[in-house]
Amino acid sequence: MIAFVSGPVAALAPTLAVIEVGGVGLAVHCTPNTIAGLRTGETARLATSLVVREDSLTLYGFADDDERQVFELLQTASGVGPRLAQAMLGVHGPDALRLAVESGDEKALTAVPGIGKKGAQKLLLELKGKLGAPTAVVGAQRAAASGPAPWTEQLTAALIGLGYASRDAEDAVGAVTPQAEAAIAAGGSAPVPQLLRAALQSLNRAR
Repeated sequence: MIAFVSGPVAALAPTLAVIEVGGVGLAVHCTPNTIAGLRTGETARLATSLVVREDSLTLYGFADDDERQVFELLQTASGVGPRLAQAMLGVHGPDALRLAVESGDEKALTAVPGIGKKGAQKLLLELKGKLGAPTAVVGAQRAAASGPAPWTEQLTAALIGLGYASRDAEDAVGAVTPQAEAAIAAGGSAPVPQLLRAALQSLNRAR
């Protein structure tokens, strides 16, 4: 397996990068987000996954190892080939996909071209527990355990880390504040990981 390629970017297209490695130009299929981070003539390093078929060898490239791992895990679900897996990562980052699967978010999956409602339901069932915990949730759990920071700061930082705008993050924190206050009033502390999931659900409803 070719784990990564590193070299000057010889050419770019909307979903393809040509990386020069040892005098050979390797065509690497990438999401538009990955392509956006590359510049012709500059050196790039892409994590890669080689897909072997009877009539072709296709190299897929990723910004990091985590994205590649999710790409490969997505293909363990029936009906998901490399193109659909890459399309899913083109719409959602690895953590957003983990959160969608973790929370059963059908709407997030149907936002991917080629996935309908029934397909999304099937994928949620098959991928449950396979992609791992979202890093933002893990980070929120660690912050809650160690945390001098107030829960509002922890939650806002986790949402911004997932790519939400500061204003949207603040609105979502406001939406779950009654839930947090109820937990505190009952003699406990604000359950940040649960609040994060609730905040994400409120953001999904607001789309």
